[in-house]
Parts: sequence; structure tokens; C-alpha cells
Amino acid sequence: MRVKIVRDKLIGCIGLFAGILLTDMGSNLRAEEHNLTGHWKLQGDALDSSASNNKSLNYGVDVKAAGPKGQKNGAAYFEGTKSYIEIKHSQSLEPGTGDFTISLWIHTEEKMDDNLGDLITKYDPETRKGFNLSLVNHAGVTGSQANYRNLQFGIDDGKQSAEWHDEGRPGKSIFVHSMAVHEGDLYVGTVEGRTNTDQGHVYRYKESSEWEDLGAPWKSNGVTSMASFNGKLYVGVSRVLLHYSGLKPTLSHHIGGKVFRLDDGKWTDLGQLLGLDGVNGLVNFKGELYATGFYQPGFFRYAGGKKWQAMGSPEGLRTEALAVHNGSIYATTYDEGSVFRFDGKDWHRTGSLGTASRTQAYWDGKKWVPTGLKGEQTGTQVYSLGLHQGKLVAGTWPEGKVYRYDGGKNWQSTGRLGEEQEIMGSNHYNGKLYAGSLPLAEIFRYDGDEQWKSVGRVDFTKDVIFRRAFSMAVFKGRLFSGTFPSGHVRSFEAGKCVTYDSELESGWRHITAVKEASRLKLYIDGKQVAVSDEFDAKDFDVTNDSPLLIGFGQYDYFKGRMRDVRLYKRALSAQEVATNAGS
Repeated sequence: MRVKIVRDKLIGCIGLFAGILLTDMGSNLRAEEHNLTGHWKLQGDALDSSASNNKSLNYGVDVKAAGPKGQKNGAAYFEGTKSYIEIKHSQSLEPGTGDFTISLWIHTEEKMDDNLGDLITKYDPETRKGFNLSLVNHAGVTGSQANYRNLQFGIDDGKQSAEWHDEGRPGKSIFVHSMAVHEGDLYVGTVEGRTNTDQGHVYRYKESSEWEDLGAPWKSNGVTSMASFNGKLYVGVSRVLLHYSGLKPTLSHHIGGKVFRLDDGKWTDLGQLLGLDGVNGLVNFKGELYATGFYQPGFFRYAGGKKWQAMGSPEGLRTEALAVHNGSIYATTYDEGSVFRFDGKDWHRTGSLGTASRTQAYWDGKKWVPTGLKGEQTGTQVYSLGLHQGKLVAGTWPEGKVYRYDGGKNWQSTGRLGEEQEIMGSNHYNGKLYAGSLPLAEIFRYDGDEQWKSVGRVDFTKDVIFRRAFSMAVFKGRLFSGTFPSGHVRSFEAGKCVTYDSELESGWRHITAVKEASRLKLYIDGKQVAVSDEFDAKDFDVTNDSPLLIGFGQYDYFKGRMRDVRLYKRALSAQEVATNAGS
């Protein structure tokens, strides 16, 4: 009898303890689900499993795909060219001016043949209201791979800075020719003059108006291209002929045509590209580094040490800016208004980028003066490549237009940028495409339907023929532009944005984006990696009636796997973020 009483008391204690434990677990579970307004597990279907039961439309996403290397847990596969999931607009998806959190798992490959693209967006491009979370590669920015595998999280309510902020002049720069974000820092390459003693330098941004001089990799007067590759910064050097930009002719006889790597603060010579005196394009494609010439035709693949393998130029023409898109390298040319595609073995012509019937004119240093002559003028140079809504875009001279690639040999004009003649660096920033120009160094925002809106000039040098807004990169939540001939760098803010300015590692990564009161925050694998400047939350109502998109947005289609996408109408704490990342 006494044994039975002890046994019954023990069972009662265990039951009480189990009840308390289950109550705590339920409380934690309810706390986690508090204000969970969307939950797409993406393991077998695209349905919302939250209480909101938002309606989903699946456009080609393989939601029953096995995980990488056949893992049984599975995850939705987005193939990067047309697949995405659309969630019908509802009030449950509208945070308004309040806090919200995006939480998801993604898997990306180490060796990519495409851009990574938008992760999740709810954004109206006409009103510029909403939010964007993207994983961006910005290549073809007049020669540089400006951003590589960088996270970008932004909100907007049609707000933009009144003016561009002057970030100072790196060294004796007259031309900020190249620009790249690498391992948390912004780097620029300069042209500093026209004589044998004027060498192009590389500078690292420290803070506004302060630049750290990392030296001149070579004797030539320009550092003209940059890329982040295999955890290192690579730069290409050139002899830049300044009379093409309206200045006195270059006297330096030091040719470039070499590539260098930054190793522990020192420059390692990676060899001469045969037949070239300059390097313009650098890009990472399928885990290998490719380079193009500047004034001479040439296309090379890095083979290690000081060796470069010549890959052949399309039809003997000069390939210049390089960008990766949908399984191929695309290359611009200065010799005619065309863009070519390299599939890894062969070159393919993708067509010409339009003609213009116009009155001919010349620039007198202050304005364009008509000559009275008329005629058809064909674009002869294509300076830059970018991406917008999953399509490749290219900037041209002398039409001053940006063209969109619609496949095959079909390029469609997106309009002319003001009265400008030459369109150079472009970059996608917080839901919008921006492009720089010549002769006024004016920067424009694309608002759709051939509409480009000026957001200001970045160079006001007097008594010169040309001014350029040449290089661009997104860094610390702002859009940066390098200029000519002032040699300054300027930055601009549209809405509020926070960026992870290092390369996101491949494989499975947990991403969390939080809007908490007056800050935006980014977490990777449960750890905070970036936070925005402070702002007034009342100024940013992100309400819109656009659908929520998973795997697509204003930038590009996502390429990779994704699962466990969650949207909360509140800011998760750091502990809750870590819990989600550990699940």
C-alpha cells in the first residue's frame, strides 16, 4: 500500500511538471506566432499556413524539389528566369508605419551563372511605396563588378534626399573610373593625370571626405576596373587617353593591360593581358574571373599565377563592360551599338540598340549648338549593363538612351535621359534603376514607360566640355557615384535602406530583415550584421495595394532554393531571430 501511494505521488508530480512544461512550450509557441501574418513553408506547396490564409499564385516555382544534393527536407527551387510566387494583396500584409519582420531560409550555389535576385518585395514602383529585400550582383557598371552577393533591405514612401552629399576627393583624382564594394568596404580606382608621373591609385573609403590611399598598383595613369572575387579585390589598370573626355591628350607612355590582386595591403601582379594597354571589364562567371580590353579587342579568362587564356572577341570587335545574366556573360562594345552574349564557349550577337534621326549639333562648353545638318545617327558605343524587372538594360552613346533586352535580337528603348548624350554607370537601388550621364554628370531614376526623372547632378566643374557620372555602387544603404573631371565621390539616399556590404556565403543561410521603430536591421544566421541610420517612422508609410512577391521584384528573379518564409507585423527580438535561425 505504501509503495502504491509513493508511486501515485510520483506520477502526479511528473504530470504536474509535464503540464507546466507544455504550458510554457505553448506560451513560447504562441509568442512566436504572435502577429505572424504570413508563413510560406515552401515544402510541397506554396500555401500560406498562417492564420491569415493569404492567397498564393505559383508561377513556375518547383515547390516539391529535393534539397541540395538530394536532401529530403526539400525547399522550393527558383530557376532565376521567370519563376516566382505572388501573394494577393490583403490588409494582413500591410505594416503601414509600424514595425515588421521578414524571416526566411535561402540556399545559393557557390559558382553562379546568374544574378541572385529579389527575395521578397511588396512595392509600388509608381508611388515608390513599399519594401524590398534583395540579394544583388551589380556588374557591367562601366567596367566594374560594383556589388557582389550583397544584401539590400529598404523601405520607401516616395522620399529622396534633396541633394547629393559630397564624400570628398580621393587623392588627386580627376576621374573616379572604377568602384566596388568588398568585404565591408568601398573601394575606388582613379585616374590622376596625363603624364608619366601620374599613376592611378586605389582608395578605401573611411568616412565622409576621408579616403585611405592603398597605393598605385602599376605605372599607368588609371585604375579602370574592379571586382570582388574569391574573397579578394581585383583591379585592372589602363593608360587612359583623356582627350576622349575633352581634356588635353595623355602624355604617359606607361601602358596598362594588367590585373592586380590586393593581398594583405600589397598588390600582387597577375600578369599582362596580351595585346592590351588597358582593362575595362572584370566579372565572376561560374567561379572564374574574366577580363576585357579597353582600347583594343580582347577577352580573357584568368588561369592562375600570371596566366590569362585568350577566349576570342566577337567578330574582332572590342568587348568592354561585362555582366552575368541567365546563364551567360553579356558584353558591350565601343565599335558599334551592339551587345554580345558569351555562353561559355562561343559568342552570339544579340542585336543592335537603335538609331536616332536628329539634328546634328556640337557642344561649345556650355550648350549644344545646332549645325543645321540632319541625318540618321546610329548608336556606336554601349557603355554599361544593368538589370531591371528581370531584364538586361544597356546605356548608349550618342542617343543618350537606355535599352531593355527582350530576348533574341530585340532591344526596346526605355527612353532618353533628359538632353544627355552618353549613358554610363547604372545601378539598382531600393526598388529603382538609376543611371549616370554625360555631358552634365546628371543622374536619372527610371520611372517606367520611357520616363526618366533627374535626381540631380554630381559634377559642376566649370569651363570643361564634358562631365561624367561614371561609376556607381550601393554601400551603407546609399547610392555612390564617382565623377569626372572633379574626381569627387558623391552619395545619395532614396527612402531608407540598410545593406550587408560583404559577400553572402553560399549554401544555406538564414536571413532576417527587421524594421523596428526608427531603424532597419539585417541578420544573417541569427547574428545582426547591419543597422541603418535613425529615421522618423511616421515619415514612411509603406502601404500599397501591390501583391507580395516571393522570388521576384523590381530587380531580378531569384536563383536558388528558399523555404520557411515568414512575415511578422512586429519587430522580432534578437533572441527570437536567433531562435528562428536555429530551427
